[in-house]
Amino acid sequence: MSLKKLPKTWDFIVIGGGITGAGILREGVRMGLKGILIEQKDFAWGTSSRSSKLVHGGLRYIKEGHFLMTKIAVEERDRLLAEAPGLVEPLGFLLPVYEEQSPGKKILKVGLTIYDIMARERQHKFLKTDEFLEKLPSINPEGLKGGFHYFDAQVDDSRLVLRLINESVASGAYALNYTAVKSIIRTDERNVVGVEVQDVETGESGSLFSDAVVNATGCWAEKLHPSPEPQRHLRPLRGSHLVFPSDALSLQEGFSFIHPRDGRAAFVVPWEGAVLVGTTDIDHTENLAVVPNITEDEVTYLMEGIQAIFPSLNITLNDCISAFAGIRPVLSEGKLKPSEESREHVVWVDQGLITVTGGKLTTFRRLAWDALKAAKQYLPPDREANRKDPAFAAVPQIPASDYGLSLQTWRRLYGRYGKSAEAIVRNADREDLTIIPGTHTLWAELPHVAKNEKIRHLGDLLLRRVRIGLLTPEGGKEYLKRVQQLCNDVLPWDRQRWKEEINMYIELWNHAYNLPVRRSEFLAKRKIISFRALKAALSRIYYKVRPAKKHRQAA
Repeated sequence: MSLKKLPKTWDFIVIGGGITGAGILREGVRMGLKGILIEQKDFAWGTSSRSSKLVHGGLRYIKEGHFLMTKIAVEERDRLLAEAPGLVEPLGFLLPVYEEQSPGKKILKVGLTIYDIMARERQHKFLKTDEFLEKLPSINPEGLKGGFHYFDAQVDDSRLVLRLINESVASGAYALNYTAVKSIIRTDERNVVGVEVQDVETGESGSLFSDAVVNATGCWAEKLHPSPEPQRHLRPLRGSHLVFPSDALSLQEGFSFIHPRDGRAAFVVPWEGAVLVGTTDIDHTENLAVVPNITEDEVTYLMEGIQAIFPSLNITLNDCISAFAGIRPVLSEGKLKPSEESREHVVWVDQGLITVTGGKLTTFRRLAWDALKAAKQYLPPDREANRKDPAFAAVPQIPASDYGLSLQTWRRLYGRYGKSAEAIVRNADREDLTIIPGTHTLWAELPHVAKNEKIRHLGDLLLRRVRIGLLTPEGGKEYLKRVQQLCNDVLPWDRQRWKEEINMYIELWNHAYNLPVRRSEFLAKRKIISFRALKAALSRIYYKVRPAKKHRQAA
């Protein structure tokens, strides 16, 4: 929508289209407020599409003494499991115990017991060595003393963001991607009254007015509001992951282990038809505006972990499909190791500018409530957050007609798309109600999201609306022709634009989602192709000019 056609005044404005901003928009709308969300790139462009895909209490936080944060996260995990089936799903985890391992069996048992108390249900048990090997025969048996089985949950992180935004919009909110906030508008007394915005691609600009502006920009938060605590500032931490096909690492449940190099917790989890290995936790010092990528050192670290724990599988980088990295916004004094930093969130208030940053994906709703509570003095009166009702619109458990799809497929569609799930299936051709190989995604999802979810670029479609770019070799390169055929009628792109988008997508994928060694090979190959193209172009020019010179000489 053109900025000129938008309403000018709002009860609240949210800056940032990740999980925190999406949660604030949803909770604000549920309070009966008129709100708009503004994102400078694409929805879920940052960490909210590049997380570890886990909805968990944070077992390691117990070890560090963050009991309240763990309790809140466990409560929110269980609530999301109840409210968003098909989007947030339970995931069993196996955790081995080896001789000389730290933490050992006793410490892990205490932590898991506290975890269960917080969940108000006994969910863990210890498996003897033979029982553990029966569940996971490929694990390294040397020194194995058994292990624990417990439960957490996982999610499609970008679809969680999009469902919150889509249902907010369906309730009357607005959401703009590729729109930057150029400045905060303040009165002479420094009170916030609105924002100046600009479409980053068309250049169209305008003003939006509200007494309450929420800064939910994650790692960018201090650009709008410097930390009021001189000793504490945002510390961007990078977490990188490798993606393998399920036949290389066949797992029915998640697997958590202690990395042999540094004693950090690492994991291997099945997700959307593939397997994720993660994660690293290091300082990110590069430009935040550039999509982060995994480094060679991080690849080595993750491969060391899985090769040590699964030596019999002979897993190599040749098996790897893709990689991705996300940046965590952590408020820090800079004295602790990255993995020891607290993931608690903070809220700052500055005359109508409310900044919320830090936190975990799992606890997005608590961040939203705290932000809106801090904004209360700037909002219309008598509006309270309803903390008991679900954040998500109710959907049927069983469709009126199944169209030949399994109940598990319907559960997944309802979880990701809410009430739109039936329209996706109803409007699809039968051949598009099949699964894209290597994923759990239906072909029919592509034209639906392309039409209805504000796609600006092919990367928006393949990396966030659906996850082909993460789950299939070379970012789904072999499927691009069919993707174009499916979406040609719903995207306003001519043949030239499609060609440009495909080229940009391939460039992006190789920069941010490919392994470093393959990235280098791609760049080298591109230079050779560019040189050959230039040489061919010069040859064509030469042969066009040369006959003309001969003709002049003969004359």
